[in-house]
Amino acid sequence: MKRILLVLVVFVAGIRLTIAQQKPQYTQYVFNNLLLNPAVTGIENYTDVKAGYRSQWTGLQGAPITTYLTVDAPIGNAFLQGDATAFPAEGGENPSSRLYTQNYMAAEPHHGIGFMVIGDQTGPITQTNIDVTYAYHLGLTDRLNLAVGVAAGVNHINLNTNELTLETPFDPAIANGNNSQWKPDLSTGVWLYSSNYFFGASVQQLLPENLYFSTNNAYNQSKTVPQYFVTGGVKLFLTEDITLLPSFLIKEIQPTPLTYDIDAKVSFRDKFWLGGSYRHNDSFGVLAGLNISSFINIGYSYDITTSALNTVSNGTHEVVISLLLNNRYKVTCPQHSF
Repeated sequence: MKRILLVLVVFVAGIRLTIAQQKPQYTQYVFNNLLLNPAVTGIENYTDVKAGYRSQWTGLQGAPITTYLTVDAPIGNAFLQGDATAFPAEGGENPSSRLYTQNYMAAEPHHGIGFMVIGDQTGPITQTNIDVTYAYHLGLTDRLNLAVGVAAGVNHINLNTNELTLETPFDPAIANGNNSQWKPDLSTGVWLYSSNYFFGASVQQLLPENLYFSTNNAYNQSKTVPQYFVTGGVKLFLTEDITLLPSFLIKEIQPTPLTYDIDAKVSFRDKFWLGGSYRHNDSFGVLAGLNISSFINIGYSYDITTSALNTVSNGTHEVVISLLLNNRYKVTCPQHSF
């Protein structure tokens, strides 16, 4: 049975490479939108470091495992030292409160820089993305900000033939091919945000690249395709300090069908949050996060599989740890993103 399941996973991975070159998916994308949109680079007043681990479809041999590290920081003294929305240097008003929303002012124009490393392994196929990100933020009105960003780097794709059991020793689909490939990677995006809503659009894999593990022309038709993301959310006050954040994510990756996520997160002041998610034809999820201090936050999610894989999968676990470095305002949760 394990061999059969491994074959199925490899087949799915092959489809991913053949028709879409699907990037990893995340349940806690709201906690780290940099993974989807480079325009959020440098959106906060501190250096934001996030490390994530996602084990998808646990219990299924060869199922996807994703790890990542992202770092981004703002550049510009007007924003760092004189941001109108910032608190006193030793902390202050809760960013999740209604009063903060009422007093919100657009952020000072500034730059943002960052980088990210994402590793994704599915069966014998491993992908590693290494990108540098940049964004520019400016105020469109007194309360509305616009950011435009770009990410550029490389994508490494490796096929470990030692993990394959072949019917014939020299399968023409992988024989005499390049099993370790480096490809350029380019993404761009825009991000519109205020005190109580955000809207973003981005495209990843802007540069179509051929992908093949064989020199036989009959097996080298695979290529990457652009992947489009649209996301948005709004902050609704249930009480003075308890907020509800419904959000959505729409993904279009040709020629696969359009898919979407719907999420909701309830935040209790700047202390902790609980949430739920639904991914179309795939899963339901439960989420929770704790803002431990002005230095470290943590988030966890568990997805319950609703697709045909639910008979062999024990669900999906995802953990995200965030460090708030150079946090001169001593905030314990984001001010400009949520």
